[in-house]
Amino acid sequence: MKKAAILFFIQLCSMTLAAQINTDRVIAIGRNALYFEDYVLSIQYFNQVIKSKPWLAEPYFYRAVAKINLDDYKGAEEDCTLALERNPFLTQTYYARAISRQNQDNFEGAIEDYNKGLEFKGEDYQMLHGKAVAFIQKKDYDEAGKAFEELISVNPKQAMTYMARGAMFLEKGDTLHALEDYNRSIELDPYYAPAYGNRAIVHYHMNNMKAALADLNEALHLNTRENGYYINRGLVRYQMNDLRGAMADYDQVISFDSRNLIARFNRGLLRAQVGDNNRAIEDFDVVIEEEPDNYMAYYNRALLRDDTGDHFGAVQDYTTVLDAYPDFIPGYYSRSDARRRMRDNAGADRDAWTAFETEERLKKERQNPSPSTNEEVQQVGDADGDNTREQSDKSISKFNRLVVYDKEEERKSKYQSDIRGRVQDRNVKVNLEPQFVLTYYEKPDPVKKIVYYDRMLEDYNSRRLLSRQLRLTNEEAPLTQEQIETHFASIDRYSAEAGSRDVYYGRAIDYMLVQDFAEAIRDYTQAVEADHAFTMAYFNRAVVRYKQLEYNLSQQTANVAEEPSPMSLNLNPGRTTVATTSAATPRAGESALRDDRRAYEHELIIRDYDMVIRLNPGFIYAYFNRGNLFCVQRDFRAAIQDYSEAILRDPSFAEAYFNRGLARLSQGDANRGIADLSKAGELGIVNAYSIIKRMTNN
Repeated sequence: MKKAAILFFIQLCSMTLAAQINTDRVIAIGRNALYFEDYVLSIQYFNQVIKSKPWLAEPYFYRAVAKINLDDYKGAEEDCTLALERNPFLTQTYYARAISRQNQDNFEGAIEDYNKGLEFKGEDYQMLHGKAVAFIQKKDYDEAGKAFEELISVNPKQAMTYMARGAMFLEKGDTLHALEDYNRSIELDPYYAPAYGNRAIVHYHMNNMKAALADLNEALHLNTRENGYYINRGLVRYQMNDLRGAMADYDQVISFDSRNLIARFNRGLLRAQVGDNNRAIEDFDVVIEEEPDNYMAYYNRALLRDDTGDHFGAVQDYTTVLDAYPDFIPGYYSRSDARRRMRDNAGADRDAWTAFETEERLKKERQNPSPSTNEEVQQVGDADGDNTREQSDKSISKFNRLVVYDKEEERKSKYQSDIRGRVQDRNVKVNLEPQFVLTYYEKPDPVKKIVYYDRMLEDYNSRRLLSRQLRLTNEEAPLTQEQIETHFASIDRYSAEAGSRDVYYGRAIDYMLVQDFAEAIRDYTQAVEADHAFTMAYFNRAVVRYKQLEYNLSQQTANVAEEPSPMSLNLNPGRTTVATTSAATPRAGESALRDDRRAYEHELIIRDYDMVIRLNPGFIYAYFNRGNLFCVQRDFRAAIQDYSEAILRDPSFAEAYFNRGLARLSQGDANRGIADLSKAGELGIVNAYSIIKRMTNN
């Protein structure tokens, strides 16, 4: 009995230890998925841990982070609370819950969490900044001002602090102080587009259209894909009587997003103003299709239909508007005219009489207003002479005014605190185009519509050895819930089959997609052991090894928020050194061990790419990926050589031009670097142009 009890105890301990190891591994894989922005997948892993060990705090916290990135703020708040019940000393959980509460307009709760987090980290910039913004959102400007003073004392050279305080001053109507703060923000960080975009709003409110236009031009040089800047510039140009320029801005927005309703509505108004009635109708058609209750679009379309002879269609639209706004007098007169043109004289007379009676009734109500009628009269009255309205303003009398973003949308833009990719001290930090991989899915790109081709891949796909067609991409897409389930089932199916080269390879791809890098590497290794000439297995093994290395490096930094991605570069024109970002200073032994480990991992990755190139010298993506690895090691000469080899084999390889341009700029070779970026932009990488602008301004 005693022996049996001891044996049982040993078995129980072994099972517990195994479960612990398994739990740690699942958390690690979930964090992999979180790091690589595969949020739905990461939640599935954290669910497994929570089900197995519901007393652990960390999986609730990580699941909350994933939910925040999926805009599930209520679910994130609940998970943060569960994490803090289990461990009240997880400082970042207070920050995550504060963000969740803030996005649910629970500003008091958010401030409470920021204060609690600051008890543990008294000078944490993100929490201080978040607390200041929460005070603004609850319109407690005095407390917000105190929070900003504290922020500035902690870090007087942080541009985002002045950005947010400038937004607060603008909301208070203090345009002079707002302008001072935006000027200071731009002085500290002259390459941050939203600073120019926000300062343009100040200039617009001060009726300084020329300065507003200059700021929006600069914002668009720095960020060519931001629709809001084009819409605001269109508004500024309209105020400056530059109808052609305004129209061009709305055309640009619609070329990016054909369903952008503000751009469609405004362009419809401008087209009507210049007599381009048929195309104006087309714009209002799109608006009405997307927003069937947009009665201003109906009314504008009705007027245009009337002008183009479609009186029946005009009457239909007028009727739709009058059903919603029965006191809209111009609508009755317009419908009366349309009916008279249709020879419906009786209907025309009824409308004219209804308009007259309504007008008389509203006059009496204005003379003796009651609480119930005053609002309605105000709604149809033209209270001001401004020629713009906010998107949420549904007053039908403003049917012919250009639409601007709601103040709430402006507020979100002003307080936006994501500063990844920021530039300080005139250094431009930009990201390399990422590595290529053989996978099943890729993100759609509206500009760069390229199908990457290789004969080796084409031959492999034609043999239908896998359940799906492989594709080459450097824009991996996160998995949907359905895809996650599919690939877990696929792993099970492959595991039931006899081991062969393609079984190992197929399962390795499944493991890679569900972010289980250790198992993926193991299966890629089994595949190359089964076939030493299996080029695609070497290639993907190198890719996964780099992903694992990138993730591990990200976890070793003390301040993740300030640590650049391994794929980012700080570019200094005319200098040969590369700026670095401070991180935690490890002990000498730890640092040496870490450096040795990193060097070893780099060597394994390079060996795989070397093997790919030896087996298939025309496979340009191996040169490209190896060039990226050299860039991360700051060996720009070797990187440039690899990018050049790729370009030699494919002169239209946009990503290689882009990354070679960045590598050359990092070496101080501005002329050839800018030339490469120019070529990359020509081939479809639009970010190249904003970098050229930044570099030529230095």
